[in-house]
Amino acid sequence: MSDRPWSDVITADDEARYEAAGFGKPAGLGERPALLIIDVQYRTVGNSPKPFFESVAEDYRTSCGQAGWDAVANISRLLTTFRAQGWPVLYPYVAPKASYDSGRLGAKVPSIMDVPSQGYEFVAEVAPAEGDVLLPKRHPSAFFGTPLVSYLIDRAVDTLVVTGCTTSGCVRSSVVDAFAYNFRVAVPHDAVYDRTPTVHQANLFDMAQKYADVASTDRILAALSEVSA
Repeated sequence: MSDRPWSDVITADDEARYEAAGFGKPAGLGERPALLIIDVQYRTVGNSPKPFFESVAEDYRTSCGQAGWDAVANISRLLTTFRAQGWPVLYPYVAPKASYDSGRLGAKVPSIMDVPSQGYEFVAEVAPAEGDVLLPKRHPSAFFGTPLVSYLIDRAVDTLVVTGCTTSGCVRSSVVDAFAYNFRVAVPHDAVYDRTPTVHQANLFDMAQKYADVASTDRILAALSEVSA
């Protein structure tokens, strides 16, 4: 699986340096994949598709706007495949914030502390179904302070397909921790999203060099079809 979704911000020299150092080799998929859908709530995409600044002004200051909705369409495609195969689907998500949750994140990003309750609802197009695992979290990584590893072990999972947001935040943190636990990791670059294309692309490149296979949803679905064969 190979793509270059970072071509707008990563130079040929950047890529040559990592290639010379031996980074970025593909790890491939295992035999038992699970799908992580991280923080795909209305607070991260807005109430309806619209440009970033419009969504931030009209819906939620934490919204990523149209980029989020574009990713939701691809997450939905992945979700359909995982449900059809009976593979595990897990939803790490941010629960409504109480005053005692502020901590360092509340200091860095005060807007996250006053999201209206409806902003925490799952986006309907990719909402959980009976049998899916819900994992409320208080920090970026889906692994930190949650029983995620326990659920994955119980289901004999060896591969994580990581979707959701933000590419540079909760997705990246979860990918790094999944890598540290020795899971194979695939990131569909068009099924994760962030507030700026620059940050999105730079983090995709870095994850692809060190922690995950990064490819389009189409390519990951094709690879998954070989797993299910």
